[in-house]
Amino acid sequence: MAAYLTQRISHPHICHPHHGITVSRAATPVPEKKSKCSIPIHNVAAKDASFFTPEQDPVPGSASQIQESGKPVPKLFSPLKIRDIEMPNRIWVSPMCQYSAHEGFHTPWHITHYGGMAQRGPGLMMIEATAVQANGRITPEDSGLWLDAHVDTLKKHVDFAHSQNGRIGIQLGHAGRKASTVAPWLSSGATATEEVGGWPDDVVGPSNEPFNEHYPKPRSMSLAEIARFKHDFLSAVQRAVRAGFDVIELHFAHGYLVSSFLSPAVNKRTDQYGGSFENRARLALELVEATRQIIPKGMPLFARISATDWLDTNPDWNGGPSWNIDESIKLAKLFAQRGVDVLDVSSGGNHALQKVIGGPGYQAPFAKKIKAAVGDTMLVSSVGSIKTGEVAQKIIEGSNEADDTPLDLIAAGRMFQKNPGLVWAWADDLDVSITIAHQIGWGFGGRAKKPAK
Repeated sequence: MAAYLTQRISHPHICHPHHGITVSRAATPVPEKKSKCSIPIHNVAAKDASFFTPEQDPVPGSASQIQESGKPVPKLFSPLKIRDIEMPNRIWVSPMCQYSAHEGFHTPWHITHYGGMAQRGPGLMMIEATAVQANGRITPEDSGLWLDAHVDTLKKHVDFAHSQNGRIGIQLGHAGRKASTVAPWLSSGATATEEVGGWPDDVVGPSNEPFNEHYPKPRSMSLAEIARFKHDFLSAVQRAVRAGFDVIELHFAHGYLVSSFLSPAVNKRTDQYGGSFENRARLALELVEATRQIIPKGMPLFARISATDWLDTNPDWNGGPSWNIDESIKLAKLFAQRGVDVLDVSSGGNHALQKVIGGPGYQAPFAKKIKAAVGDTMLVSSVGSIKTGEVAQKIIEGSNEADDTPLDLIAAGRMFQKNPGLVWAWADDLDVSITIAHQIGWGFGGRAKKPAK
């Protein structure tokens, strides 16, 4: 187990009552006078929090620069500054839909879900895909930010994360032709009817083809609807800024609205938003440019894309054009020029005939190809089946091999869902000593510490 870095007070005049905070167990106790401490010991409150919680300093998830193992701190646990935001490590919580909201509003489920991770030191925590329009939800129970009233419930996550000295972002998007479905544990893609709160007659996309026979049939968006979508997207961005989020991520992946505009396998338009790469990328670029203009200069901007449609791996595909790594590289360069700070590289989700080739870190090769092309103009993150600290460190560190370009960040979703203390678990994997929140970590010092090797 990676060592817990204690933050006990060391002062020559502090005594050692049995019930109080003490200096290190290795120190020699100062003789007590009348069984009382000579000075008061304060449990210092976090600054600017609306409730009492101890100040977390150093930031949870931070690695000691002098490790008990004597080894240097691995890249995965080195800090990273992006504009005005500094992350204590390079591990961040990927957005994960919970399908537990009510009319877009978060519930106590979300409070506990995000709170448990915020306490345990991720470099950044990203709130799940949040719809910018009511018909942009994947399910009726999706998170929303199309109303001013949604701001207050989201701000609760922001306030708690900040009280723990953490960083928090939100992913904004629109489900497009994959909207008005039911929660995935009920069915994979079944339509949510009006009786269960769905909107099957108000599903939109670049064209009028459904994802498959089980999904609602979308209508092709008019230019007026595209203009309204852009307006509503930017209104949601402004609400996210008002809520106090540190980071905004634009969701352009997984076959949702903007992702489907990018792919020639889905986008069959013949106007300025279809056909050529430049036209298919137009909507994404317009949103990037407008978002960068209205958010604070010091706020990092992330964008998630699918690097490939995974159609060229399926022999049953008709051989027509599809979204691929070459077009992803072109898009990444355009994003970098327009102020995207981090490209979050995922894959797939656009077409029912996709044939994904999985495995540990299976999407990392796409991220590495993009990073090799964009260089230092943009940070690049990998996500997907990264289950151990060793795998994460190997991916982010890279090697001297031509196709093994180092990356900048690692995102994890399901592994955080399984273990909110994933940062600590990966520190254990790599034998790294990190800071843990006082309330959690203090019990792992002293006799509970990892035995010396």
